Amino acid sequence: MVNIVLPVDFGDKTEQLLEGAVKFAKQVNGRIYLIHVAPSDIGFAIGDMGFQYFPEVEENEIREELVQLNKIQQRILAHEVECEHILKQGIAKDIILEHAEDKKADFIVMGSHGRSGIYDVFVGSLTKGITKDSKVPVLVLPIHD
Repeated sequence: MVNIVLPVDFGDKTEQLLEGAVKFAKQVNGRIYLIHVAPSDIGFAIGDMGFQYFPEVEENEIREELVQLNKIQQRILAHEVECEHILKQGIAKDIILEHAEDKKADFIVMGSHGRSGIYDVFVGSLTKGITKDSKVPVLVLPIHD
């Protein structure tokens, strides 16, 4: 069985990414390892008193993201593709690459929004960073309009 790591961010193009990843998984007899990486600073806010940490905000956000991951997993399983999921916090690129190594991934499937140039200079591109540093092939699916 082919191991596929599929990072998701719950953005408006997640549906297109899922369709492509499921289609690919079916073609190669793949198992999908769904991963979402939440930022480490979810519960932090800056106010009049400086930085404050609100654990209940972080807990609620993580809980909601797990619900979303469960829904996506169920949709993938409904297409008769094996799937498991995990949510981690930290730096997305590092965690995705570690997860790919842990799961002995044969592929990482990522989406490309079609942005380039000045956007990458100021914001950076997770897909670009993953393709640059990955030890396994990265399948980049075009998911722009």
